[in-house]
Amino acid sequence: MSPIILTTHDLLVAALLIVAGAVLSRLLALDLQRLLLVSAVRMATQLALVGSILLSVFCQTSVWPTLGVLGVMFMAAAYEAGARQQTRLTPGWHFAIGGIATVTGTVMAALIGLLTALQPHPWYVARTAIPLTGLLLGNVMNATSLSMNTLLSTITRERQAIEARLILGATRARAMNGLIRQAIRSALLPTLNQMAAAGIITMPGIMTGQILAGMSPLDASKYQILLMSLIVSGNMTGATLAAGLTAWRLTDSRARLRLERLQSPISKTKSS
Repeated sequence: MSPIILTTHDLLVAALLIVAGAVLSRLLALDLQRLLLVSAVRMATQLALVGSILLSVFCQTSVWPTLGVLGVMFMAAAYEAGARQQTRLTPGWHFAIGGIATVTGTVMAALIGLLTALQPHPWYVARTAIPLTGLLLGNVMNATSLSMNTLLSTITRERQAIEARLILGATRARAMNGLIRQAIRSALLPTLNQMAAAGIITMPGIMTGQILAGMSPLDASKYQILLMSLIVSGNMTGATLAAGLTAWRLTDSRARLRLERLQSPISKTKSS
């Protein structure tokens, strides 16, 4: 089976669906029509631009174009991972922790996939390395963001209980372990739900795309299993690292809770 190539007419049909959604939003007074149209234009522009860039990068045999594209992706993901929380650490630490956790989880999972199962030659070939890394990066970024958001919110809300445990002699690791576990579980829950529902309730997007591109459904399912395993591994690493580093930053070696390292109304009030 040959791949299904979409034409300009097919894309116009997709555009009409977006316009119909905007009209429905206006009729129902949802006030989402402007956001929907702007988001659709941004999506189309960004994807067309990325497609054009990748078309030229895929023709290169050097590792440097691949590393350049991945570097831009990593910087954007590091920013996004740290930009979604209402309660934040001071800017340098906040974005550094989000970036370190996101990049570490992504790189670890991507290298495992490239060097074991996929084994492209060379291993850094752009056609394999960039799509795989991009897929993992988006998932790890979300897990990292959820982990940081859950932990920061919980620490802010339960600061008195944490300080009480520290006063009673608990080490900072023991005082924060329960909160760290809760943050990691919250970050991994969407991925675990996706895994449990795959194939029975939902047809995963990776598998659907490969089937539409002409791959055998059985072969597509094998790729889906591999990629979901890499996603879970990367998410676990990113969420754990983000929670651990955040908890470490908000305590010190003298077992004190350091809320002045937060940028939030609570920390400002406390410090004043």
